[in-house]
Amino acid sequence: MMLELFSLKGKVALFTGGSRGLGKAMAIGLAKAGADVAVVGRKADQDVIDQISTQGVRGKFYEFDLANVDGIAALVGEVKKDFGHIDILVNNAGVQSRHKAVDFPKRDWDFVLNVNLNAVFFMCQEVGRLMLAQGKGKIINIASLLSFQGGLTVPAYAASKGAVAQFSKSLSNEWASQGINVNCIAPGYMDTEMNTALIADATRSRQIMDRIPAGRWGKPEDMVGAAIYLASDASDYVNGSTIVVDGGWMGR
Repeated sequence: MMLELFSLKGKVALFTGGSRGLGKAMAIGLAKAGADVAVVGRKADQDVIDQISTQGVRGKFYEFDLANVDGIAALVGEVKKDFGHIDILVNNAGVQSRHKAVDFPKRDWDFVLNVNLNAVFFMCQEVGRLMLAQGKGKIINIASLLSFQGGLTVPAYAASKGAVAQFSKSLSNEWASQGINVNCIAPGYMDTEMNTALIADATRSRQIMDRIPAGRWGKPEDMVGAAIYLASDASDYVNGSTIVVDGGWMGR
């Protein structure tokens, strides 16, 4: 009976950035918990759909560039038409650009903020309308350690992730009483493609590792439990929170 709290059977999850890294692991994890999964990404990935379908649930990929925020309403409408309803939204897609602050190009600043912040808000807005109409829903926004810290040479990323954590609280304040749970997951330093440069930098990688009590970089699979929890009925009284999955980094 207790495990039924974590079941996503019969639910439909809309997942951005689910074709690689953290997103792919979480999308497959939600499918294993019973959810049908609509995956959004810039380039179709049949492998993630095959792995979702292997779980006995439905998966479909939607090619879409989230920098095109004006197209989000049509995208959400297409997913609803195909699946009938949307119960879970996971805003995982994100981009990174590294430059010293004095040299940070406006082009890169605008791109990072558009994908990491604007697209996340407007996805929440469009899917939120559907969830409000049905009286229930779960929204999970992927934040970052840089929602709390400044980082180095990543001012646009830090700005976007700080903003995501804050506006998620704002949405929660408005929607919690109407059955919509809005929360965040903040991953720590994860062994993914986005962090290839950091991992390759022997000095910086050692500095990072020395601060992680768990003694290792995170793996995409480390995100799955938190995602299932926040997507399930088990978290019905969790609102406006950020779960940190970081091996203890923030506790140091």
